[in-house]
Amino acid sequence: MKLASLKSGRDGRLVLVSNDLTRYTDATRIAPTLQAALDDWQNAEPRLRELAQSLEAGAAPVERFHERECASPLPRAFQWADGSAYVNHVELVRKARNAEMPETFWTDPLMYQGGSDSFIGPRDPISLADEAWGIDMEAEIAIITGDVPMGVSPEVALDYINLIMLVNDVSLRGLIPGELAKGFGFFQSKPSSAFSPVAVTPDVLGGLWRTGKLHQVLNVDYNGKAFGRANAGIDMTFHFGQLIAHAAKTRPLCAGTIIGSGTVSNKLDGGPGKPVSEGGAGYSCIAEIRMIETIENGKPTTEFMKFGDQVRIWMEDEKGHSIFGDIDQGVEKYDPPA
Repeated sequence: MKLASLKSGRDGRLVLVSNDLTRYTDATRIAPTLQAALDDWQNAEPRLRELAQSLEAGAAPVERFHERECASPLPRAFQWADGSAYVNHVELVRKARNAEMPETFWTDPLMYQGGSDSFIGPRDPISLADEAWGIDMEAEIAIITGDVPMGVSPEVALDYINLIMLVNDVSLRGLIPGELAKGFGFFQSKPSSAFSPVAVTPDVLGGLWRTGKLHQVLNVDYNGKAFGRANAGIDMTFHFGQLIAHAAKTRPLCAGTIIGSGTVSNKLDGGPGKPVSEGGAGYSCIAEIRMIETIENGKPTTEFMKFGDQVRIWMEDEKGHSIFGDIDQGVEKYDPPA
């Protein structure tokens, strides 16, 4: 089934969306919000499935579904932890800095805890005050968990994945070096992220979801041109069970925890990828192509996002139908209050 949160108050209004993303039916009689459903998933999930079947059969009251009316599925969450499961991406970043990559990066996931109190909607603008901050998109896969016990194994952790969605993890590349130099992690360099209009249960994905990975192409268009066509199931060093287990090593995770895959990244013949225009899988963020330009030419030439730029992120099933809806965002200038 596919779930969405229409914009309403702080936490949205829960609706069930048809598989073809054209219709929705109100689900608030089961749970007012997605977080409320996740908090009582054992009872809410079978009732939501029954309603989803009625929706598909035409037996439930429906309205036209418009993605622009959606907040992120969880407009705010108790926890947002983003991994870096595509170690190829990390390797390129370090290689561009002439830095050796520790061997542990291949065996122990990287993860940071991001801000989760103010996600933006999938069609809302990326509103920032300064282009000089190095505005970048990062197209990723994300999952939403139920209540996860501390110390869960990677294999068992997969059973706690309730929903899957896409994310644009906005990054401010110009602020990252200064923050990391302090030795205390990201904060200002990670503004609000946006998630796909709908989150789906794993069964919706069929054979595309296996071994804790989503084996399908993640599409990224930048200013109307193909920018990324990387397959999210290829070159993913750590599957989502491993990422969940990493996050839950020393603490339980509450229902509604969001965990991201990190920037989806593919190699090409064992080396860095190539642009889509040159027959490659392209990139899921601007930083990666800049790293390759640095490695090959000594300096980057692709600029980070400017005011007026547009990014679109989506994924299709085997028949070419959108699974999660589109993240489609423009960058606009933010004017702080006087």
